Amino acid sequence: MKKLTTLLAATALASMMASAAWSKTLVYCSEGSPEGFDPGMYTAGTTFDASSRTVYNRLVEFKHGSTEIEPGLAESWTVSDDGTVYTFKLRPGVKFQTTEFFTPTRELNADDVIFSFERQYKEDNKWNKYVAGASWEYFAGMGFPELIKSIEKVDDLTVKFTLNRPEAPFLANLGMDFASILSKEYADKLEADGKMELMNQQPLGTGPYTFVAYQADAAIRYKANPDYWGGAQKIDDLVFAITTDAAVRAQKLKAGECHIMPYPNAADVSGLKEDPNLTVLEQEGLNVAYLAYNTLVAPFDKVEVRKALNMAVNKQAIVDAVFQGAATVAKNPIPPTMWSYNDAVEDDKYDPEAAKKMLEDAGVSGLKMKIWAMPVARPYMLNARRAAELMQADLAKIGVEVEIVSYEWAEYLKLSSDKNRDGAVILGWTGDNGDPDNFLDTLLGCDAVGGNNRAQWCNKEFDDLMTKAKATADVAERTKYYEEAQVIFKKEAPWNTIDHSLVAVPMNKKVTGFVMDPLGIHRFDGVDIAE
Repeated sequence: MKKLTTLLAATALASMMASAAWSKTLVYCSEGSPEGFDPGMYTAGTTFDASSRTVYNRLVEFKHGSTEIEPGLAESWTVSDDGTVYTFKLRPGVKFQTTEFFTPTRELNADDVIFSFERQYKEDNKWNKYVAGASWEYFAGMGFPELIKSIEKVDDLTVKFTLNRPEAPFLANLGMDFASILSKEYADKLEADGKMELMNQQPLGTGPYTFVAYQADAAIRYKANPDYWGGAQKIDDLVFAITTDAAVRAQKLKAGECHIMPYPNAADVSGLKEDPNLTVLEQEGLNVAYLAYNTLVAPFDKVEVRKALNMAVNKQAIVDAVFQGAATVAKNPIPPTMWSYNDAVEDDKYDPEAAKKMLEDAGVSGLKMKIWAMPVARPYMLNARRAAELMQADLAKIGVEVEIVSYEWAEYLKLSSDKNRDGAVILGWTGDNGDPDNFLDTLLGCDAVGGNNRAQWCNKEFDDLMTKAKATADVAERTKYYEEAQVIFKKEAPWNTIDHSLVAVPMNKKVTGFVMDPLGIHRFDGVDIAE
């Protein structure tokens, strides 16, 4: 069956490539399949690469290779003196993509912006539950339902957001993937046809590439959007060749079967650097990997137990084995390259004997637990199975029996959010907007429990600091709040912070214009292949 599946996948990709043989084609060996193509419903970078950064745009965008905001679908904006009213002037003449499944009759206007946001928080909106289990995890986890008072159409090209309170990272948040702008006209047509689910299968936006076809778990094909407001792309056809095994991705890259690959095995990087046909870009990742305990379930509801488990794990050994040293041990939930990083925080020391005694003092013996290992490579964790095995061996030394479990990626993300989930989950995060709030509040705030907050940890003191930090634009003041929050986090230990990694992107030397993104996104607008 495995051989048949591989053959079908190869045939699907070959078919797509053959149809584009006459044009300039770039093949990206992606690491996994998207959960869907509606970025509002998901949080995984794999999904964003395949949807929001190819097909869609946002009101504001991040400059290539930067966390700096620049105009996107909004060409300008104003903010009221009290920081609660944002008025956006939309870019005139922006066209939605024409596809085989839909031909738009009008250009982008305020109705599209309002539709794209209201569906994520208005429960009476017909699109709020158009996909079974839709949770709008980012929108909800960041507190947007409580933050937004109203979104109003001033005129066709002017939209006004009124907030219930000032929110310092609001503009940066609007540059994130969940804030992508969809076509209301397309949505209305799907609703009229009784085919609303196609919004998540056949995406249509204003972005640089137009969706063509998806062969599940094999390949995604896009073509350059001839009407893109940002200018025509030099690549005619973009193909995502879905290749989950990092070693196979490297083989395909070396064989010329793809032009760019993400997340190489650490052990393969030196060999890729030695290949005269390849270039390997590297930079410090704005990321963190962690092991999140479910703090709502005994005995992980006891801070002493969490601390003991942290002290039993040799994190340096994980960094050495999984990253070949191309990472650093993490002590805080934000990376050291981010402003407000509290270097004064002391990490839980690796001390198995002290860990064993702490468990005994907490009245815990014969503990059996599950560690969830991600099925895909991510920049912050290249091999979760190997990391889990090392944790398993370490915890056995203090009398804790570990069972390692895993699930298909989309299922893993869904199940790991459950408040009743057992055990501890290996996961991580790459910053979406360069703001500490995107780590601390998004991953650990009370609003994110049952969503991005895999520890299910709600601490009022910590949460109050998040609220205060967002209410002021003063960076020095915000820094103090975030530094204090990191102290509380370390004291309470909802996670075992594992590592911050160096990120590598190998590619064919003929590729030009590709820029590494500190936000961990792979973008292909502006990319070319030398003849």
